[in-house]
Amino acid sequence: MAKQTYSISDLAQELDVTTRTIRFYEEQGMLSPLRRGQERIYSPRDRVTLKLILRGKRLGFSLAECKTLIELYDPQAGNRKQLNSMLELIAERRRQLEQQLLDIRQMQLELDTAEERCRAALLETSQGACLEEDGS
Repeated sequence: MAKQTYSISDLAQELDVTTRTIRFYEEQGMLSPLRRGQERIYSPRDRVTLKLILRGKRLGFSLAECKTLIELYDPQAGNRKQLNSMLELIAERRRQLEQQLLDIRQMQLELDTAEERCRAALLETSQGACLEEDGS
């Protein structure tokens, strides 16, 4: 039985990314397809690695963090190191997001204050203009 392989266009289509994106991850040393002339032949492991990279990026992990997690893959040890590292990254990402939420809420309050001041200044300006018209 032949081992399943994938072309770069197969992976790009399946995972909804560009071939350029896949080549980028290859340049970063995260994918290592076999070559048949100019053609890249990707293994099931490359496919899983690419899926993990894309999932990590969606979660907000850096490429370096994704690479570290992938390098920790060790099914013989039950992937304990990888899973523990992933939990640490998730906790850190949650902390970052919570801080961003606080920053956004603070910015919204500042925008509300600035908006109120602008509206008050416009109201004063329009009332002053009405008074000037009445006084002429």
